[in-house]
Amino acid sequence: MGTRARDGSAGDADYGEIGSSYSRYRRPDPRIAAVITEALGEARTVLNVGAGAGSYEPVGREVTAVEPSAAMRAQRPADLPSAVDATAEQLPFADDSFDASMATFSVHQWRDVSAGLREMRRVTRGPVVILTCDPTLVETFWVREYAPEVLAVEARRYPSLEALAEGLGGKVSSNVMAIPQACTDGFTEAYYGRPERLLDVEAQLACSAWSFVEPAVIARFTQQLTVDLLEGTWDAKHGELRTLPQYEGSLVLVVSEA
Repeated sequence: MGTRARDGSAGDADYGEIGSSYSRYRRPDPRIAAVITEALGEARTVLNVGAGAGSYEPVGREVTAVEPSAAMRAQRPADLPSAVDATAEQLPFADDSFDASMATFSVHQWRDVSAGLREMRRVTRGPVVILTCDPTLVETFWVREYAPEVLAVEARRYPSLEALAEGLGGKVSSNVMAIPQACTDGFTEAYYGRPERLLDVEAQLACSAWSFVEPAVIARFTQQLTVDLLEGTWDAKHGELRTLPQYEGSLVLVVSEA
């Protein structure tokens, strides 16, 4: 399945390099978590693929986590089970091992998305739940005005909803997920009404696409956004986002029934 990074990262991002502050910025938002938990239904055993530091793993279920990056496995809280060192494309489990499976902000990291989806479907008796972004909507976000290169990278990395449905098979639904104001999970669109937060270098790194652009792009973004915030230009264009209760952007929940 390709060469893994020194810390085991199996996708295009090396979390040994960029993941040190991930768990501080990418904390699961309880409102998003509730939707994911509902989609998992009554499943008792749940597989979490690309589990990272354990975001969105449901409480009160028997969870098995898979995470190839040692840096991310080390950030899992002590109350969560240790993660298995494996990749989505080669899951070390027998057919129909789990009642349900999940992957949150993970599919765009897989080297072979189709193989990973087939593996999830193979080992899962019930629903497969995937939190991801619709690449056709990524570039509509206001960051495009400052750093279109960042959103272009994100749009290229996320597989299409059609590819996800084809890979999973069966009855597949996809629904836009509303992003709540003050979302605690720091992906790029989570800061839709808090632009100042995206001036934080560590917050940028926690959104892995930012690590794929040239430093000059980040410098330009930071400089121009800082000026626009001081002069009120950003608020003149987008100020209503500061109080918008929720934002419907590219975030989607894809669910495949058995």
